[in-house]
Amino acid sequence: MPVSPVRADGDGRVTVSLAELLALRGRIGRVRPAPLDSRALPPGQRSSRLYGRGMDYAESRVYQPGDDVRRLDWRLTARSGELHTKLFQEEREGRLLILLDTHAGMRFGTRVRFKSVQAARAAALAGWYAARAGERVGALAFGGSRRLLKPQGGAHGAVVLCGALSAWDAEAGEATEPLSEALARAGRLHGANRVLLISDGWSCDEAARARLRDVAQHARVAVLVVADALELAPAPPGRYPFEHDGRRREIDLQGARERSEFQQALGAGQARLVALARTLGLPWRSIDTAADPLGAVTALLGARPR
Repeated sequence: MPVSPVRADGDGRVTVSLAELLALRGRIGRVRPAPLDSRALPPGQRSSRLYGRGMDYAESRVYQPGDDVRRLDWRLTARSGELHTKLFQEEREGRLLILLDTHAGMRFGTRVRFKSVQAARAAALAGWYAARAGERVGALAFGGSRRLLKPQGGAHGAVVLCGALSAWDAEAGEATEPLSEALARAGRLHGANRVLLISDGWSCDEAARARLRDVAQHARVAVLVVADALELAPAPPGRYPFEHDGRRREIDLQGARERSEFQQALGAGQARLVALARTLGLPWRSIDTAADPLGAVTALLGARPR
């Protein structure tokens, strides 16, 4: 029976806390969006120089046949004795699409919180950043929950995103979906010029390479890998208890070889996703479940710390 998305606020450790996601808005006040640069497709209101109407004056150039005579720069024409036309910058609203991994494997963590909770926190920070930068933000959940939140702008869009993240966490089941299928769904969406993939990498399949390359041809793609501490480095010697589906067992990791093999097996997913991002030349960051995701998220979205 699926878990109902209607529930009390989560604890922020094994379940997503909506109150925490909303409170993350205050963290974005410590960063500022990168300056506008039409060549680099920056966040927020995107500008391109067009020979037409727009919001802001850009420059003037010598008149060319076909130019709108209503846009003549009379002052420069009078000074130079040659007709000049004003050029304006047309503003285009940026759209950020967050691809969020909700597979059952994300519900794991040995430090502070589950990977699923950390992923939701990172997605919420990305949403608040997008709102601050003037972007619309939407999200596509894949794996245990398959949902789509269409892009919305302003603080309202970020609030709606936070609510969706909490609901998706509550309803996520055991269903699986390869990353390639999620990317195919994302590729059928139109309008997003930036994509942020948040995953632990276990859904990464061989077909994901071509699909991710296709998405990257139409949008700037960044990858945030969420991993547990035991997936990133060998654990100290000891006996480690694990619990799954109400069953508890212990793993004895005394020898260096056992600890190394255990770490490699446990971290195979994040290793595949990092390798994929590197191969395609995509910007990526990796965080564990105890880290503050603010720096990684804002770095991937192009923000600068105050």
